[in-house]
Amino acid sequence: MGRRVSTRREQLGLSRQEVATRCGSAPGYIRYVEEQQVTSPGIGFLTSLANALETTVAELAGGTADLPPGSGRAPFLPQFTELGVGECRRLLGTHGIGRVGVSTPDGPVILPVNYILLEDTVAFRTAPGAPPASAAGNLVAFEVDRVDDALSLGWSVLVVGMARVVTDPVQVCLLDARPHSLPWAGGERGLWITVSPTRITGRRIAARHTYLSATLARPELQ
Repeated sequence: MGRRVSTRREQLGLSRQEVATRCGSAPGYIRYVEEQQVTSPGIGFLTSLANALETTVAELAGGTADLPPGSGRAPFLPQFTELGVGECRRLLGTHGIGRVGVSTPDGPVILPVNYILLEDTVAFRTAPGAPPASAAGNLVAFEVDRVDDALSLGWSVLVVGMARVVTDPVQVCLLDARPHSLPWAGGERGLWITVSPTRITGRRIAARHTYLSATLARPELQ
């Protein structure tokens, strides 16, 4: 739960002091919740904390971990907007799990991979012969998204570009040394593939009042 609290707080750009003020707690206790194995904080505190983080108790407790994103209600008066390239790049840089679309002998497949971003280039690692490896040498689509059921909003970014195997040993070592470069799937996955974009597009869906608040705070989203 501590990781969920910390991640959600960072998504909202809040400090521990701000979260503590919102839920009537102390910054030290917010830190304790984030960093220690807190098993059963009271439901009253959990409810206040969820409200402060603009989410639900179920989300913080992990009760929705096995649900597909988007199972919540559609936003009231939804606002659909196309994202500029700059905003797409910023969003790409904030996430580590994406989906790559590749062609295989059995037909097209879409596979989740954890990735890192090197300026504009998407890089992910896999194993030789694994399905994601078939992306190499082909024009592929790479997609990353985020859906927030609690706030009925979400966004997605699509990268289209040529996928290539990284063969330079120096580049491979540099990629291996990057934070969060270890594959979640585990195992021997030492084949790095990069996707150099020829096109980047994105879209966002939000409730109209949420969209207006965001654009007032960040004019570049308009």
